[in-house]
Amino acid sequence: MNRIDVSFNKVKENKGKAFIPFVTCGADFTIEETADLIVSLDKEGSTVVEIGVPFSDPLADGPVIQNAYTKSLNNGTKLKDVFRCVELVRKSSEVPIVIMVYFNVVYFKGIEKFLKEAAKNGVDGLIVPDVPLEERGELSKLCEESGIYLIPLVARTSRDRIAAITKDAKGFVYCVSNNGTTGERTSLDSGTHEYLEEVRKLVDVPMCIGFGISSKEVVREVKDYCDGVIVGSAIVKRMAEGKEAVINFVKDLKEGFN
Repeated sequence: MNRIDVSFNKVKENKGKAFIPFVTCGADFTIEETADLIVSLDKEGSTVVEIGVPFSDPLADGPVIQNAYTKSLNNGTKLKDVFRCVELVRKSSEVPIVIMVYFNVVYFKGIEKFLKEAAKNGVDGLIVPDVPLEERGELSKLCEESGIYLIPLVARTSRDRIAAITKDAKGFVYCVSNNGTTGERTSLDSGTHEYLEEVRKLVDVPMCIGFGISSKEVVREVKDYCDGVIVGSAIVKRMAEGKEAVINFVKDLKEGFN
């Protein structure tokens, strides 16, 4: 069984909610420091950890993650370094790891080669935000063969297509909370609850919400409408302040589940 399924099953058994932090490699943390942070996030009760592969034109991401990617690329971070980070994590942790990557990176590497190396190093899932439903056929097939889950993203603008996008979904569904890019927000857009209820009727795997989850107040606002939250920009921002700042923020954020 994929580690993602095992982890979500534990959350369900404990009648809890999933917590999925997003981290970047090579910007403010070295690869080794990032791996150490991921292991610590596992100890803090993370259900899955998402790692972003640095890219020069991250169209789904806001300023915080864009800046982190730029810094990481300027520091010379490569795809192989992200895979090495996962390999280091696997020496002491079985926390599920999902790679968030733009398709140019996958295509340049070669889809089969990319997935082979990802699987070999212990990657459990893949998020590719710039591959639309109509063009994901080959990627979906090869992910299936490699044992890596291709995590679908849905947004409120996807409403007429949600059923098709999430058909045969595995792992979890990533629900985008707004129509913009990633970034911290003090509250979510109106209609978020109705949107999540609509997705709930169409999927039979866990559904987690991301984009704008940045405080325990926002977590409290959505926790009854989803199976978990994904937190990116707010964590990446605190990575610039050090590991302790990230861990303290995560502890405070998770109070929103109580």
